[in-house]
Amino acid sequence: NVPVSRHPSPRAPPPFRHHTLKSYKMPRDIEYSEKYCDCKYEYRHVILPKEMVKNMPKRLLTEREWRGLGVQQSRGWTHYEIHKPEPHILLFRRPLGTDPKTGKIDPKLLKEAQARTQQ
Repeated sequence: NVPVSRHPSPRAPPPFRHHTLKSYKMPRDIEYSEKYCDCKYEYRHVILPKEMVKNMPKRLLTEREWRGLGVQQSRGWTHYEIHKPEPHILLFRRPLGTDPKTGKIDPKLLKEAQARTQQ
């Protein structure tokens, strides 16, 4: 018998239960920016209703968590930064050349994206 710890790993973020948020907000209340890029990444920001932030953790969200909030976008996006003055704005990025259906880098899409950024 191996003892099982009931405490999560100290490195694991505490569980975030999005169902504790008021459920009257619908995904239509979420605003999405246009995509923009540099030579490595494609970026976008997502604006949540401010009242949603009150019950959100003060850390980066996993894909499961931000999708649970109602954020809808193709695969491959990562919540990569918190802008402390405006925590209701989620900042996302994904590597250039990411296939939006699989979330994986496609060499053909990467070459096309790199060509566009050099123009």
